[in-house]
Amino acid sequence: MLIDSHCHLDYFAGDDLAGVLARAREAGVGEMVSISTRLDQAPALIALASAHPGLWCTVGVHPHHVAEAPLAEEAALAALAAHPKVVGIGESGLDYFYDRAPRPRQQESFRIHIRAARLAGVPLVIHARDADDDIAAILHEEWAAGGAFAFLLHCFSAGRALAEAALALGGYISFSGMLTFPKSEAIRAIARDVPAERLLVETDAPYLAPVPHRGKRNEPAFVTHTAMRLAEIRGLDAAALAHLTTENFRRLFTKTG
Repeated sequence: MLIDSHCHLDYFAGDDLAGVLARAREAGVGEMVSISTRLDQAPALIALASAHPGLWCTVGVHPHHVAEAPLAEEAALAALAAHPKVVGIGESGLDYFYDRAPRPRQQESFRIHIRAARLAGVPLVIHARDADDDIAAILHEEWAAGGAFAFLLHCFSAGRALAEAALALGGYISFSGMLTFPKSEAIRAIARDVPAERLLVETDAPYLAPVPHRGKRNEPAFVTHTAMRLAEIRGLDAAALAHLTTENFRRLFTKTG
């Protein structure tokens, strides 16, 4: 069984969601985590996850949206994460590529989400784009100030220095369909070197469909292509890679066990 550790199933609501879920099951994708980008999504995401076995969700505010409403509060995020179907906080982090929110506000929101994840005892799902140095600095500062917290760098596309900084703090790294793109040699090199016990796979659906579906709408069933490419990079067969990433998922997202 494979697990899609990061997708956005709310994008499919009312638009062939049943078909998307059925195709995922047929492809051997037994579980999925639907990721929050805005806090007002929380009731719908929790309802969606509650309606289907093997579906989970997170709560949090994507850096793109942190200027659209008052900043989330640590205690409120942690309270939402108490629901049995909420397995993580996020996605949060920094995005300096699009810069859709002021950077200081992104950083403040990121710190709030880190503290909420620590308070709730669930992992933080991190979005990192063109902000490697600040992501690493904030992770280290929050770790030093408040203690350890579990986290995942999702859809990894950053540099080796950020990967190494995250791994040194016990973080996990998830690879998406980008791993299959022809020009992703640097990402594949990092995927080869990440310790086996820290690897996960995802789609980030409906975005970033892997080869051979590139350019189409992505969906959880397509995580099989990323997993096959990762298995090839690591010198594993498909079954071994599926077992490895599922075990890693359970260790990180402890509420799913």
